[in-house]
Amino acid sequence: MGRRVLVVDDEKGVREALRQLLEYEGVEVRTAASGAEALGVYPEFLPHLVLLDVKMAGLDGLDTLSRIRELDPKAQVVMISGHGTIQTALEATRRGAYDFLEKPLDTERILLVLKRAFSHLDLSSENERLKEKLAPEYEIVGSSKAIHDLLERIRKVAPTPARVLIFGENGSGKELVARAIHALSPRKNQPFVEVNCAAIPGELIESELFGHMKGSFTGALADRPGKFEQADGGTLFLDEVGDMSLAAQAKVLRALQEGIVTRIGASKPIKVDVRVVAATNKDLEEEIEAGRFREDLFYRLNVVPLTVPPLRHRKEDIPLLVDHFVRQLVQGGGLAPKKFAPDAIAALKERDWPGNVRELRNAVERLLILSSGDTVTAADVAALLEGGSGNRWSGLLDCSTFEEFKEAAEKAFLAAKLADNGWNVSETARKLAMPRSNLYKKIEKYGLKRSQG
Repeated sequence: MGRRVLVVDDEKGVREALRQLLEYEGVEVRTAASGAEALGVYPEFLPHLVLLDVKMAGLDGLDTLSRIRELDPKAQVVMISGHGTIQTALEATRRGAYDFLEKPLDTERILLVLKRAFSHLDLSSENERLKEKLAPEYEIVGSSKAIHDLLERIRKVAPTPARVLIFGENGSGKELVARAIHALSPRKNQPFVEVNCAAIPGELIESELFGHMKGSFTGALADRPGKFEQADGGTLFLDEVGDMSLAAQAKVLRALQEGIVTRIGASKPIKVDVRVVAATNKDLEEEIEAGRFREDLFYRLNVVPLTVPPLRHRKEDIPLLVDHFVRQLVQGGGLAPKKFAPDAIAALKERDWPGNVRELRNAVERLLILSSGDTVTAADVAALLEGGSGNRWSGLLDCSTFEEFKEAAEKAFLAAKLADNGWNVSETARKLAMPRSNLYKKIEKYGLKRSQG
């Protein structure tokens, strides 16, 4: 699940600087220029974190903090101040602020606070809060025999307490399978907690899984429950478990055997009731042979194995998946609805999709954004997707500056549209709502020739 941050500051320069920094880190960002605007954005956006300026005209930061906490008692808010005082910091903490930053803002400090705040999210609460909104994202779509067989096995294993090990390539939908198992289980109303073992540094994985006590290591500023504790009564999904360190594997094995965990720095164990579902894109038997994965843990996890088929083995599902993604993107992404012509679907089915369903979704989104007209055609697929014949879009990410990228994209876009219209400049200009004289200037500027179409 992507992270969302709401930036609230009455200085436009601060808002845009923070937006640029956070978006570079892969965070979805909304901004607000006042406390009142922030209170309007918050219920719809449901950010994981709010960066909130203290001094603002009208509703100031501290009052905005109080109002946000009334809207969402679990809101995580970091206060920003150009004139930080101990008194202000204490008052912000009393009202529920998570942390306090002083201007001028330091990039490393911001990223540290961001990382720490995200790691403290109550994932079970988040799952419940967004369940209705995000449920369509977790639907397993397809009518192929491979998907039918997979769904049948999910239905059989979900109601049991058995551990499940999901095998599949990146992007094939392993998380969807894990969520379906949880949703069909007696634990469905309890937390579903996900841990991406590949995304957490080896030195932090034990703290992430088992928690820690204040002062147990540098940076442990407060007692913190681990994911096993957060998932108590529910399901813990260990994604990419093959990337877990051997030290962490030993502790996970003990937790599975004895049903207890011990926080780093603690002496008293904690009893937990957790169903573990794990997933991997690796051949764990090969990892065992290489000494990178514990054989005893493998057998503990691999009670019921499930394999998610890659998209290239179920291409008959592509039309259903395309329709599903179009509906998702139109409803949730604000994109204009478009039809996919039969030749476009046929072109999509000809591809191998090494990135699987995730790659297909990205392709559908790109085609909805960049194709012209109300219908996506095979020509659009060839022109707009990497690896297609006549692909004019490859290499755009090799541009060294944003200006170079814009010019390269404009050149590729115009070349594709001219080709689509048989190099009829008047017709192309009309469809692009561009003066014909401007299009001629662009053709001359980029040296476009009919042979490029």
